[in-house]
Amino acid sequence: MKKDLLMWDETLFRDPEVFEIDYVPEQFNHRETQMRELAFQITPGLRGGRPLNTICRGLPGTGKTTSVRKLLGQVEEHESKLVPVYINCQIDNTKFAVFAQIYQKLSGRHPPASGTSFKQIFDFVARRLQKEEKVLLVALDDANYLLYENEINKILYPLLRSHEAYPGTRIGVITIISDMNVDLSREVDPRVASVFRPTEIYFPPYGTDEVRHILSERVMTGLYPGALSDAMLDLVVEQTMKSGDLRVGLDLLKRATLNAETAARRQVEEDDICRAYEVSKYLHLTFTLRTLKDEEKDLMRIIATLSREKDEKEEMNAGGVYEKAKEHMKLGYTRYYEIVKKLDAMRLINLNYRQGRGRTRVISLRYDPNRILKLLV
Repeated sequence: MKKDLLMWDETLFRDPEVFEIDYVPEQFNHRETQMRELAFQITPGLRGGRPLNTICRGLPGTGKTTSVRKLLGQVEEHESKLVPVYINCQIDNTKFAVFAQIYQKLSGRHPPASGTSFKQIFDFVARRLQKEEKVLLVALDDANYLLYENEINKILYPLLRSHEAYPGTRIGVITIISDMNVDLSREVDPRVASVFRPTEIYFPPYGTDEVRHILSERVMTGLYPGALSDAMLDLVVEQTMKSGDLRVGLDLLKRATLNAETAARRQVEEDDICRAYEVSKYLHLTFTLRTLKDEEKDLMRIIATLSREKDEKEEMNAGGVYEKAKEHMKLGYTRYYEIVKKLDAMRLINLNYRQGRGRTRVISLRYDPNRILKLLV
């Protein structure tokens, strides 16, 4: 019996990093077509020209970020004129923040904490590219967050039209979009659209066989033999397909294995997976809530509280929510409505119109209010 129990210094993980969301695998399968298309788009940059602008579009967990990061990693391995910069727009979603990341990449240090204007940062970036005859490739991951913050034109305009003020600068942009309702080519203003002209690369959802193959490779690399049976892997695949997001499957494997370790067992069991799924299925919600600003979290907390307290058939109209929010926050109606629209765009709430005496905006939650409140603590 003792051999079936883990000792205190034993683990089921051969390499726990394999199950992290930002892990880039050595072998990256089932996105060969998209990788070839991406490589074609940046080829001019490898030769000293301007890379072609690209939109990578697909639902969350379809390999967009991994494909782009793997490509950028390959570019950095080979000395060339092309300088790749990856930016997570969930975190850096202002013009200054984006260009500060580019500044750091080119200079090896952060821009001064105070007293530095955007113009100074942009001037440094452009002149460094001119002087060293470098080509810049900027990857804006989750670029839809720049739309939610009304920053997309402020960022793309100086990047794509830099050659007008600084002759010889060459900059290309890869944007990664996970919101299928966003058509970035139509969202940018005409001044940007005239130079953006991106090629779109679509990342379809993974099929069941593809998910199983990807997860089985991670299991072989990340867990010791025998830790997860084929039957348990099938259950993880089933739960992953239910969510439609490969990242849920990776998180589920990690949590289920931790559950088995906590019970000092050498194998992951069905109960470990089922308990883990109750957390992993809210992966998107967890990440999205983390990106909100403090006042956005405060409003989200108020909406979740009202949703929990209301009668099942009772509606939450936007005006009533605003009146309640004013009791707890210093918030004008214009800013309130901007936040509500952002929460709707981020798929945290539904903002619908109901015909009656005029058009009434009705707010409803996409997730269980108790789960939201728990994550916002």
